Amino acid sequence: MEFAYYPGCTLSTTAKHLDECARLSAEALGITLEEITDWQCCGAVFPLKADEIATKLSAVRVLAQAKAKGQPLVTLCAACHHVMKQVNHQMQNDAEIRDAVKRYDENLDYAGETTVLHYTEMLRQYIGFDAIKEKTLNPMKGRKIGAYYGCLLLRPGDIMQFDDVENPRILEDFIRAVGGTAVIYPMRNECCGGYRALQDTDKAQSLTQRVVDSAVARGVETLVSCCPLCQYQLVSHSGGKLDVCYFTELLAEALGIEIFGEDDDE
Repeated sequence: MEFAYYPGCTLSTTAKHLDECARLSAEALGITLEEITDWQCCGAVFPLKADEIATKLSAVRVLAQAKAKGQPLVTLCAACHHVMKQVNHQMQNDAEIRDAVKRYDENLDYAGETTVLHYTEMLRQYIGFDAIKEKTLNPMKGRKIGAYYGCLLLRPGDIMQFDDVENPRILEDFIRAVGGTAVIYPMRNECCGGYRALQDTDKAQSLTQRVVDSAVARGVETLVSCCPLCQYQLVSHSGGKLDVCYFTELLAEALGIEIFGEDDDE
């Protein structure tokens, strides 16, 4: 199975493990991720102004490339996924936006034809969690793992259509597939405050602390995230109370993929 792949900026810098584990795990599962060529930053934040077009063009170009390949587009970073899904929805439903895009770039003949999938959706829909369970070599037996969704994967629900906004389960199903114990805790789908970290550090920290305290109170030992910004917030404010990792790191570990420490063996 082949998919177009948009990694986004952070996955080549501070979130390398999110990307590396995703690529190696996909290969182990029989998935080919074809990275979009000459991609640009998606902007990380979806602009809400209807007449804001220029900052959406990089997303449209990525979506159009996937269309040309005839492949669904897989994203990994929650922020990138949010932007791609929102822009795609606009291109599907807003003729004025499409016309404005064409005025900027007459070669962009795109009307939302691409299917945008988060990596976890690809796992669920094209591999299946039962198949992942069968391929798991190192099950996470006895590990109490909490899923942290944050806000960008889920909201707005009518556009993202990722999962139930108030009671999501895809990450818990993934955790169970790799043999872990999925722990449900109240703040798993609440914002970590990452977007406020520069403007109001104290408020961002308090929002993250609510998530961490909620998880710890329910016995979570490891939190898994899908977002580099959320990951940074959780690691910075966990206070050593729990481990924090990307869901792809957990997947790679379960599949028996050796990633870290390889240089030491040479």
